[in-house]
Amino acid sequence: MSCILVTGGAGFIGSHTSLLLLERGYEIFIIDSFINSSRKSLERIKTIRKLSNSDFNEKLHIYEGDLRNKNSIKKIFEDAKYMKKKIEGVIHFAGLKAVGESVLNPIKYWDFNLNSTINLLEVMDNFSCNKIVFSSSATIYGIGNEFNLSEDTLISPINPYGKTKAAIEEFLMDIFNNPKGNWAIANLRYFNPIGAHPSGLIGENPMGIPNNIFPFITQVALGKFKELNIFGSDWPTPDGTCIRDYIHVMDLAEGHICAMEKLNNFESKIFNINLGTGQGTSVLELVKIFENINKVKVPFAFTDRRKGDYPIVVANNELAKQELDWLPKRNIEDMCRDGWNWQFNNPNGFDF
Repeated sequence: MSCILVTGGAGFIGSHTSLLLLERGYEIFIIDSFINSSRKSLERIKTIRKLSNSDFNEKLHIYEGDLRNKNSIKKIFEDAKYMKKKIEGVIHFAGLKAVGESVLNPIKYWDFNLNSTINLLEVMDNFSCNKIVFSSSATIYGIGNEFNLSEDTLISPINPYGKTKAAIEEFLMDIFNNPKGNWAIANLRYFNPIGAHPSGLIGENPMGIPNNIFPFITQVALGKFKELNIFGSDWPTPDGTCIRDYIHVMDLAEGHICAMEKLNNFESKIFNINLGTGQGTSVLELVKIFENINKVKVPFAFTDRRKGDYPIVVANNELAKQELDWLPKRNIEDMCRDGWNWQFNNPNGFDF
């Protein structure tokens, strides 16, 4: 497999995965609407490769488009065919992902996430492209106070964002079960991606106030916000703060490529895989590690618990190790160091 379509390829995880695909010799087509991402991330990918004396402009094709417009997807496959290329697989990142926003505007989330995926699969099928790695999420699980969330944990999401991810997995199962038996599908359920490329040239670039904890930590350290709000100090954990499984975005990107390469061995296959480290880190631990590694201060204050939070959310990643021959290589210190390197050198993200 040498030619891949990456949807949402300019986003946080998409850009890191696109870079690794190019480094490994793949030719990639990227489609992104750029409503929650920056075209500059793709320019930075080119910069990273030039720094290592490798230019792959001829292997990177960028399209601005919305997957809800079926013709935007169709054009990419038609262009590839005209170039005598065949898109053999898709890594599907495109979609909206803010839990809070999904609660406020569920119609928007169902429209963007589900309709986009339906259009994508229809066009893929029309062009005989039947391998897809789907960017799912641990938010689909009905989570209790567990340290090891395995892939057979009850699917019971509690917010519209998670519900759209679970619905897409159901849709992909229906696609897989078609009588032709010609689909190979990987649903990657990942936990809390943080960190950045070690070059500091690409990283997480949230629009407005960050929804996730790590970019909020880095922006407090920069002085953009007065302090970090920690939601609850009385959870049933050793230090009273929530425990999460943080995974380096580069490990996550490698997991997507491992999944795509695994699918290449099958004409018909579907699997659900957790991508996490299997290690839990509390919010207080994360703050302290970040401060110690980077020699900065992160003021914080405890506030009330946030509705919908759980005390412990940590992956069981044994299936990923077995099925994908994948292991997370980077630890929490690496995540904190690389994430701060990106933020410190890009205080306004991709907006100079």
